[in-house]
Amino acid sequence: MKKAVTFGALAVTMTVLLAGCGSSSATSTKSSSSSSDSKSKTTKIVATGSTALQPLVEQAGQQYQNEHANVTINVQGGGSGAGLSQVAKGSVNIGNSDLFAQEQSGLDTKGLVDHKVAVVGMAPVVNKDAGVTNISKAQLVKIFQGKIKNWKDVGGKNEKITVVNRAQGSGTRATFEKWGLNNAKVATSQEQDSNGTVQKIVSTTPGAISYLAFSYVKKDLQALSIDNVKPTEANVADNKWKIWAYEHMYTKGKPTGELASFLTYMTSKGVQGSLVKKLGYIPLTSMKVDRGLSGKITTLK
Repeated sequence: MKKAVTFGALAVTMTVLLAGCGSSSATSTKSSSSSSDSKSKTTKIVATGSTALQPLVEQAGQQYQNEHANVTINVQGGGSGAGLSQVAKGSVNIGNSDLFAQEQSGLDTKGLVDHKVAVVGMAPVVNKDAGVTNISKAQLVKIFQGKIKNWKDVGGKNEKITVVNRAQGSGTRATFEKWGLNNAKVATSQEQDSNGTVQKIVSTTPGAISYLAFSYVKKDLQALSIDNVKPTEANVADNKWKIWAYEHMYTKGKPTGELASFLTYMTSKGVQGSLVKKLGYIPLTSMKVDRGLSGKITTLK
């Protein structure tokens, strides 16, 4: 009888111990699973808009992803107008723009937060066959108005001028027309929706002229000086060259989490000091002047 009681007590003890082990194992498995889910959670950031800004955001985004395995960054073009419109609707995280949001006609800017990440210079560019390297601003205006139709009339080759414009809604077009053409009404011409397309067309079309962000001006194109002022970063920095714009990355509301972290990364020394310059943009810290929404120039100390 005494042996039976002893064996019974031992059995109960083993049952309790085994139950405890099972419970501990289940808890451990659950905890491990929860930790794994947390680590595998991915943040997706979508940026769309300015094709002038696109190369910088794409490469900076790739670098950021390499350092943050839980983040994916999808960068698309479409023009500044599209970027501002989509971020205002909340359909993307970032709207890339060459314009201040307030310059975009018909846009509800309520809640939009501006993040300046660089400066972009823009220049009129021609096919090298035209034989022109410098023109006056008055001549530039007349070319885009269709009043000057042959390069020989501005010291170039006897060749018909073919004007290639950007589409409506392009921040590059708005900037060029405002600061390069004094908002003169331009003649109807073929329109293209990206800097990259314009680059290809002008470089392969004899007599062609258009305008591009500095980052797209390659050796197969001739960038034009205006009134003997060259389109250089140094001349943009002190506003001797007036065709330039801030590159904006707009968010709807104040960014948080990885979105805020990525935008901070865009203005970090690593991006501004190397990638921005490498791709043909101008770091914010290199500017000697500031140009506000009204166009007023303020000298920076």
